[in-house]
Amino acid sequence: MSCPSSQSGEQIEPLRYLSRVEAEAIEKELLEDYRFGRQQLIEIWGHASAMAVSKVFPLPSLPRKQPTVLVVCGPDQNGAIGLVCARHLRVFEYEPTIFYPKRSLNSLYRDFTTQCEKMDIPFLSYLPTEVQLINDAYNLVIDAILGADAEPGEVKEPYASILATLKQIRIPIISLDVPSGWDVETGNSEGISPDVLVSLAAPKQCATRFLGRHHLLAGRFLPYDVQKKYELNLPEYPGTDCVVSL
Repeated sequence: MSCPSSQSGEQIEPLRYLSRVEAEAIEKELLEDYRFGRQQLIEIWGHASAMAVSKVFPLPSLPRKQPTVLVVCGPDQNGAIGLVCARHLRVFEYEPTIFYPKRSLNSLYRDFTTQCEKMDIPFLSYLPTEVQLINDAYNLVIDAILGADAEPGEVKEPYASILATLKQIRIPIISLDVPSGWDVETGNSEGISPDVLVSLAAPKQCATRFLGRHHLLAGRFLPYDVQKKYELNLPEYPGTDCVVSL
């Protein structure tokens, strides 16, 4: 099968889906060679995630009068991205609530928590196990639980119970970068099945197994030399947007 052609007649190379090793190598290069700070990367990805949410679910489209969103955050970097996403959603006039069952001791992540608290974003003390309560209270759920930094293998508590609850809800789920419970490369039929996947910077190999309604790429900041080195073949973003549909 030949590659599609652009309007200029040039062949468009297929989008690259990253392995775990490649994703880690790109992040390492950004931190060490390009001198991005980790807080800077998390901020970029969190803001881009919020932009992706607003693109798929603009405020006027939400079924409930109150623009409520539940953001479920894990203990590591994906959870921190979720915290930043929640803060930007609040600025965009959504009404996020955060469930953050195991707060990180990392001072950087604590700063993101403080920022949310200072903006009066509520934190749940527990996640209702009665699924209907979640369906009735929120328009959608953002999965920022495990992500690409999670170790492969069995999901441990409290996250196994959280995923079991999320598998039963009827409102849309948006997963950030890697759906929780999925392996970065092979995916996982036992993980959650989000309606929307927001790949960050470049899609991971598991995204080829995504069967939901919308797959978006968010985070338009990768230096050209990095894109070229890893042959990412990223799509063109429209205008000055930092989010593009795949």
